[in-house]
Amino acid sequence: MSLFHRLPGEARRSLQLERGERVLTFAASKDGHVVATNLALHLSDGTRVPYETIDKASWDEDGVRVLTVDGLWHAERIAEPRMLPETVRERVNSTIVVNKHVSLPGRGGVRLVARRPPGGEVAGWTFVFDDGLDPDDPGLRAQAEQVLEGVRRSMGV
Repeated sequence: MSLFHRLPGEARRSLQLERGERVLTFAASKDGHVVATNLALHLSDGTRVPYETIDKASWDEDGVRVLTVDGLWHAERIAEPRMLPETVRERVNSTIVVNKHVSLPGRGGVRLVARRPPGGEVAGWTFVFDDGLDPDDPGLRAQAEQVLEGVRRSMGV
């Protein structure tokens, strides 16, 4: 019997999977179930969080908190996470094509991160500026864009 069929009925009925998406693991949460598939993390409220959009996931005794690249936090209270932490870590890491920190002229540095959906092409780049740098500073962003072009050429991405 597949893992999908072991999901409780209400979780199975409410889960909206894309074509080719399959369940890897799940855990009961305070409000339902959190399900990790090969493509995304499905939260108990029906939110689907593709792995390539997860910037950070942290686990503690209360459950999981997920930060997406657009700055949104999601939290789930999970008493027994089962294999969710390991599965989410592996799936998020598998979306990272490039993760490179580069120095900016006289200003600290920026981490350049290229992500791709599982089995897909690079979906985009994220700038993660060092602490103390203003990501909204147009001059700083222009420097980061310039550095990014060099990295893209050298890595063929």
